[in-house]
Amino acid sequence: MIKEKRKLKKYTQEQMSELLGISLRQYVRIDNEEDIPRRDVLRNLITELELTNEEIGEYIRKMTKNIA
Repeated sequence: MIKEKRKLKKYTQEQMSELLGISLRQYVRIDNEEDIPRRDVLRNLITELELTNEEIGEYIRKMTKNIA
């Protein structure tokens, strides 16, 4: 879902990593839903991609299920 929202905003992975203040490698893992971002990064991600409460809830549920 993060990747789709990023593409709708026409951001590259590099741009997102810079906006979020994280490494490209770390952002790629978030984009590919392989890693849950830290709370501060998640907060910035929500702001940059204008995620709705429903999207945030869906993302967190999916990610906690994938990691568990």
